[in-house]
Amino acid sequence: MAIDRARVEAAVADILAAIGEDVARPGLAQTPSRVADSYEEFFGGLGLDPAEPLRDTVPLGDSDAETVLLRDIHFRSMCEHHLLPFTGVAHLAYLPRERVVGLGRLPKVVEILAARPQVQERLTEEIADTFVEGLDPRGVLVVLDARHACVTTRGTRQTDASTVTIASRGELSDPVVRAELIALIGRGLQ
Repeated sequence: MAIDRARVEAAVADILAAIGEDVARPGLAQTPSRVADSYEEFFGGLGLDPAEPLRDTVPLGDSDAETVLLRDIHFRSMCEHHLLPFTGVAHLAYLPRERVVGLGRLPKVVEILAARPQVQERLTEEIADTFVEGLDPRGVLVVLDARHACVTTRGTRQTDASTVTIASRGELSDPVVRAELIALIGRGLQ
């Protein structure tokens, strides 16, 4: 789904005028267009199917696969409350049932879901649900650790604060198993 560039540009020009700026001054003249460019990128996941990257799977055969864990997937999203960015890392684990997917496909799921107006709590849940839907695994664990501009640059201005959210499904909902994986993820998330 493409954004309506003309409406974004007009809205940004209105905001600049509303805060008392001269939209025509050299430093701001291209700002509405630049914001429209960035919004195309920030919200490029709207209208995309996040399960699509998980469709090209590989059967396991007779193998009993253990946990697949991909750590430190960098992501960025836009807080839907303030339209300010939040950035962080995602850690994804799943227990394959009958099939696996190429590791490069896992970050694509995160990227599609993060490229929408979001709150971190929902993003974590949506990633977990997409893996359940797309791979039918025995279990899923998603851990997101992110810094929010609405916390670090405004209001309380807690520059070192990060938010950790966790979603687990199936066998990885067991607290003991989950704790073992969180220890593997590291970063003091225990």
